[in-house]
Amino acid sequence: MTSRRTSHDLHTELASLTTEAFRPELAEIDRLPTLDIARLMNGEDAGVPAAVATQLPRIAAAIDAVAQRMARGGRLVYAGAGTAGRLGVLDASECPPTFNTDPAQVVGLIAGGPEAMVTSVEGAEDSPELARKDLDALGLTADDTVVGVSASGRTPYAVGAVEHARALGALTVGLACNEHSALAAAAEHGIEVVVGPELITGSTRLKAGTAQKLVLNMLSTITMIRLGKTYGNLMVDVRASNDKLRARSRRIVSLATGASDAEIEKALTESGGEVKNAILALLSGVDGPTAARLLHESGGHLRTALTHATA
Repeated sequence: MTSRRTSHDLHTELASLTTEAFRPELAEIDRLPTLDIARLMNGEDAGVPAAVATQLPRIAAAIDAVAQRMARGGRLVYAGAGTAGRLGVLDASECPPTFNTDPAQVVGLIAGGPEAMVTSVEGAEDSPELARKDLDALGLTADDTVVGVSASGRTPYAVGAVEHARALGALTVGLACNEHSALAAAAEHGIEVVVGPELITGSTRLKAGTAQKLVLNMLSTITMIRLGKTYGNLMVDVRASNDKLRARSRRIVSLATGASDAEIEKALTESGGEVKNAILALLSGVDGPTAARLLHESGGHLRTALTHATA
């Protein structure tokens, strides 16, 4: 059984982390006018994209590896605690409506389960055993990817998830906001976005959270681009589940084809609302069933299907 860390051990660990560092120059921030605090906070946030930029080669390498496995049917799984876990759940939950993915294709695991999305679950983040249990419930395979997310880079739940996933042969990514982190070291692809001390000491929902959100945006979005979920910068796999998305679907078909409203409505109706099929039918002149077949044969890549349709 994994031994519990003492309070002294934890204090020593936290003292060594840049995300936990105290900034004496901000010790009287509560005395400042609100506008001055807002300017300070905005200035802090402005440096986050530059910190992410230093990790772009590592991020790109991770994305290519993730996309390769997802093309074989693998899943993308985020694992984290607290803010990091919530950001993973958020990113995963936005993939089905944006890219028409199966809800089981991109999964967010948070230490403590769904309850932890809105309240703290005592001790959950300190349990690598809980991470192993959560991953085992998914039936992890070598085609899956597990992304451990932790600002400190030392959260036992995130590190445990990555270690267990790697032992099972899955691809692993460790996303942290401190250098020389245990999380990055445990993963095949380590990404360390060092944003420095927070405006409010140790509140890693601020710059660290923003950095994590930016990287997760890249991981999921660019992976989906690689998987053919877009046509140019158009969301051609959008799921039209409400009036706004149905209107967006019509607009996407219009931007991609330049067809008239009547032609678009006809194509969408004949394709059962599938935007890709409608675009392919309009641009290549094939009927609905042929469009569906060509897309299937092209692995869902619209550009490839268009090339085959016009060959």
